[in-house]
Amino acid sequence: MDRPTALKIVTACLKDGLEQAGAPIETIDEQTMIVGPEAVLDSIGVVSLIVDIEQKLQMDHDIAVTLASEKAMSQKNSPFRTVGVLASHVMTSIEEGQAS
Repeated sequence: MDRPTALKIVTACLKDGLEQAGAPIETIDEQTMIVGPEAVLDSIGVVSLIVDIEQKLQMDHDIAVTLASEKAMSQKNSPFRTVGVLASHVMTSIEEGQAS
């Protein structure tokens, strides 16, 4: 999988989550905040987003990955803070999973 595909998956899942929450959908780009003071989701929304991304990877790309691993949760800077950072985290998680 390449990064543009990972970015497309994260963006689509975030858009779906915002629509389901009834939140106004603004432009979603790599700088869209997922966690933090300007976040577009609450904590439950973030958990749902992570699950949605994992399910989409499994169903559409036959890739099993755990994005909210202990390693991810212990990082100083959250791998879930923006759309772009999360897309990079998806790529890293896939690469690490394939190396195992």
